[in-house]
Amino acid sequence: MAATGGCVAFSTVVRSCQLTPPPSSGNLRPNPSQRQFAVSSESQFTTTVRGETKRTFGENGIFKEKHKEEAREGVTKERQKNPYELELERNESDEDRSRKNLKDYFEESKDLIRSEGGGGGGPPRWFSPLDCGSRLDDSPLLLYLPGIDGVGLGLIMHHQSLGEIFDIWCLHIPVKDRTSFTDLVKLVEQTVRSENCHSPNRPIYLVGESLGACLALAVAVRNPDIDLSLILANPGTSFEKSQLQPLIPLLGIIPVQYQLSLSYMLSSMTGDPLRMAMDKVMKGLTLQQTAEGLLKDVAAMSSYVYVLANILPEDTLLWKLKMLKSASAFANSRLHAVKAQTLLLTSGRDQLLPSEDEGKRLHRALPKCEIRRFNDNGHYLFLEDGVDLVTVIKGASFYRRGKCRDYVFDYIPPTPSEFKNICESNRLFMRATSPVMLSTLEDGKIVKGLAGIPSEGPVLFIGYHMLLGYELVPMVMNILLERNILMRGMAHPMMFMRKKEGNLPELSSFDTYRIMGAVPVSGTNLYKLLSSKAHVLLYPGGLREACHRKGEQYKLIWPEQSEFVRMAARFGAKIVPFGVAGEDDFGEIVFDYDDQMKIPFVKDFIKSLSEEADTVRSGLNSEVNQDIHSPVVLPKFPGRFYYYFGKPIETEGRMSELRDRDNAHELYMQVKLEVEKCLAFLQEKRESDPYRNLLARLAYQSTHGFDSEVPTFEL
Repeated sequence: MAATGGCVAFSTVVRSCQLTPPPSSGNLRPNPSQRQFAVSSESQFTTTVRGETKRTFGENGIFKEKHKEEAREGVTKERQKNPYELELERNESDEDRSRKNLKDYFEESKDLIRSEGGGGGGPPRWFSPLDCGSRLDDSPLLLYLPGIDGVGLGLIMHHQSLGEIFDIWCLHIPVKDRTSFTDLVKLVEQTVRSENCHSPNRPIYLVGESLGACLALAVAVRNPDIDLSLILANPGTSFEKSQLQPLIPLLGIIPVQYQLSLSYMLSSMTGDPLRMAMDKVMKGLTLQQTAEGLLKDVAAMSSYVYVLANILPEDTLLWKLKMLKSASAFANSRLHAVKAQTLLLTSGRDQLLPSEDEGKRLHRALPKCEIRRFNDNGHYLFLEDGVDLVTVIKGASFYRRGKCRDYVFDYIPPTPSEFKNICESNRLFMRATSPVMLSTLEDGKIVKGLAGIPSEGPVLFIGYHMLLGYELVPMVMNILLERNILMRGMAHPMMFMRKKEGNLPELSSFDTYRIMGAVPVSGTNLYKLLSSKAHVLLYPGGLREACHRKGEQYKLIWPEQSEFVRMAARFGAKIVPFGVAGEDDFGEIVFDYDDQMKIPFVKDFIKSLSEEADTVRSGLNSEVNQDIHSPVVLPKFPGRFYYYFGKPIETEGRMSELRDRDNAHELYMQVKLEVEKCLAFLQEKRESDPYRNLLARLAYQSTHGFDSEVPTFEL
């Protein structure tokens, strides 16, 4: 049955993967004539929601949207606007409106359990949700392994977004099924081996929560030569330390009314009600909409208690807890043998398992492991508002379609909803900086706004790196909003990988940069970006410029030899020099690198930081090299940020000319001179800006509206 609205959306064809011997061919792909619960791999993934949004990404990473209705009726004037700009104008995004919720989980669980029939529904099986939409080419396979509920709908709130980038199969374990943990491992293993044989170059993702996480670890141990990536949410490996463990002997002897109550299970599922309310407020909903949403959530929880009773009746709950105990012991005894890349997701308010502490233990025990912490969430992480699994995967750079992670070609641009969340988190900083954007047209005329930036790539932005990189957020956000152009920044390797654990900020601190398209700086990545006609942001001064010393503001600290000119010429890229001013209106360095290196224990600390990550220019002179550190900055009353993008410099047709080292160096020095001119222009013109001071801008916005654009100097 395939239905729209709140009804369950499954087709009638199964990926049959039962605990029976496979056919002689070893192929687990089903006969389309079988009638059970899921979409087969041979079927086309479709949805029937009216006005469905189809997303595509241009070759330069520009996000595009097209509605089916518009394809039939013509594109409206509104839809010709930048989709990111449109998203900021909405109180609630299209994604939020179409995303399923806790009520849908209960409804579809009820329908799925009913379809099992009185006999318990047979052995475990795979199904593929119909609302997973059409996928990207060469999408990896994602196998979802459920927790103790066993329904397989734990990702229901993420099916639509995951289905755009993965081929999703979910494991369903019928309520009355009593398959042992080791047999479940064999079932999943059989599927993994079959799919790996069918598509050996396609990675397979195992997403498991609690019991499912133990299952994923066990399969990874038994198949070290298969390309697996594990995403583990609140793993059940901590069962022996949980408050559930003592319940096993009690459940068999105490009266039903004293057994683990459903209300307790529900409280652990829903997390913190106050946080749920705040999530709705942060989405920009009105007080009435927030209250209505909370009432619906409470109604869903109270109305579907009986559904949960059907999912976990007394005997099934006891069986699942015993299975979790054996699964935990099995996985823990083999952690040393796990070689798969792993992403751990842990909740700070998990009332069933000590997931926060367990995450720290597993992070140390697993060799290729990253961790993301959700401090305000409960045990059933994927069923809570405010958690988007696709965004987490993007932020961790955990998505790949081949054997190795490719930061350029595996990258998926942010959706308008993701961009809106990033804007909301930086709203105060954007208001404080009130950025002024200037650009240069082809005829040399300087204009307000970004009209002078070339639309078609490849484009290489070369400029001054402000103190601590403060200029990045306003620049990248404004270019995406005004021009629908995503800047792919070349970033320091410490944002992506570490040689060892230590005192550097956690990798999760840089998730937003990766979502917005940052890649590790390297010649290979620059080649790939320019070859794909991207708009690339490169700072020749790098970390040395961003962590400059006292008195070095607005000084370009570039290496002597050209690093990017011949690469730009190879692809005919336009080079856009730019300058940024305003750092000296926000802070003053009072304790720089030279000062810190005079203190022995601080010097040792800085050296230890630099040993945790790869360096970028180890072979160059010390003038452009920089140990990782943070200068101490004394804040000032905020001023304003100013950006000036100079006239694009053409390199197309100059490849032969620029092969000569002297000619390339001459163009390199020309670009450097243009950046210095941009800096000098901004420093001079800002003196005549009547709204350079924050108080002046606040006074203007108090009479014109706080969302109004504040004027600046005349050109």
